[in-house]
Parts: sequence; C-alpha cells; structure tokens
Amino acid sequence: MVQPLIQVRSLDVRYGAVQAVDGINFEVEQGEIVALLGANGAGKSSTLNAIAGLVPTFGGEVHFDGQNITNLRPEMLPGLGMTLSPEGRRVFGTLSVAENLQMGAFGMKDAQEISAAWDRVYTLFPILAERRDQFAGTLSGGQQQMLAVGRALMSNPKMLLLDEPSLGLAPKIIEQIFELITTLNEQGVTILVVEQNVSMALEVANRAYVLANGQIATSGDAKELAASNNLQNAYLGGA
Repeated sequence: MVQPLIQVRSLDVRYGAVQAVDGINFEVEQGEIVALLGANGAGKSSTLNAIAGLVPTFGGEVHFDGQNITNLRPEMLPGLGMTLSPEGRRVFGTLSVAENLQMGAFGMKDAQEISAAWDRVYTLFPILAERRDQFAGTLSGGQQQMLAVGRALMSNPKMLLLDEPSLGLAPKIIEQIFELITTLNEQGVTILVVEQNVSMALEVANRAYVLANGQIATSGDAKELAASNNLQNAYLGGA
C-alpha cells in the first residue's frame, strides 16, 4: 500500500495555556492539492508552522515521505523535499531578487540542479528575471509573493507548503497565484495550502480540511464541500 506523502497524527500545538491545534489528523497524498480552511484563529497557520518545524508540537507526530519529521529543525526540511512559502511573504527587502532566490538554494551542492532551479523559477516568473538585481523590498506585493514562492521552489521540493498566498493581493494577482498553484501541481509538486480565499482554494484543490477552534470540523472532496452546507456550518461552528 502506498504511503501518503505527509501524515499528521494527533497534532497538538499550544502557546502557553492557549491550545491552537487540538489533536488533529490528516494526510496528503502524492500529487494532490489539499487546502486547510477556517476562520482566523482556527489553527491553520499553527498547523503549517508545526509541520515546518517553526513552532514546537506539544503532542502528536508528523511523517513526511516515510520519515518522522516531528519538531525537525526547519533548515533540514528542504533537503528532504519540503519547503514553506510563509504568510506575509517575508522576503529580505535589502537583498536583491537574485540573492533572495539564492537563499532558497542554500545547501544544494549539484551545480546542474542549481542551474535548473534558476531556469525553472525564471521561466515561471519572468518578472523576477527582469528584476533580478532590484531590491526585493521595492517590488509590489504580488511580485514579492512570486519571489517568496520562487525562493521555496529553488530546492526543487516534492511538497510545497503555502501559507495565505493570496493575502493582501489584488484580485487579478490572486488569479495568477492560483493559476501558478495549478501549474506547479501539474509539474509534480504536491501542495498543502492555507488560504482565506475559500472559493479560489476549493476551485484548485482536490480535497480540503476545515478547521474550527483547533479541530477539524469537516473535510472532503473540494468540489463537494463547495456545493454543500458543511463548509458554512463549520465556519459558524455548527458542524
């Protein structure tokens, strides 16, 4: 039986006395796009940050590609095939576009792989190639989001974690970001995306989990969730 690419079991995340994630279970199969949805404070970003090793887990386990990566240091994950594009983009504003992208290739040794990564990112984002010498802090919000995703792609990940990729962007740019998500998936990248834009997320995702108060309120096929009352009930706390 083929193992899911990522398995989260009884994940528990706490900030002092506050329980942000309460014993959730979910998995993502190779080649899927899976969305984590929910209102603000539902535990979506805490879940993603725990998977990425940015916050410690209080309990539970995270397995990726057959390995237990629970509380593994974040810098170890790209070498295993997982990268995160964080909420708020978090580009290095005083570094150039190229220098930001180079940070994503940290730890890569094979010159051909690095060259292929540059080609891939610049093909996906021609504007980054045009502005490779420009300070990242002078880019527009949409261009900075492209840079954040491009940086995450430089290590050629099997799995990409996206935290609120459409946050604060204009509608036209949001459409481009979600078209990019589909394109990356078609190229073989498995994607777990946290997103507030529910309709766009469900349009591109295969499946979705809806969090409420740190627990999974409902889950299922993305198209079925979009057409049912379960999603609204979960957001309102009725499921």
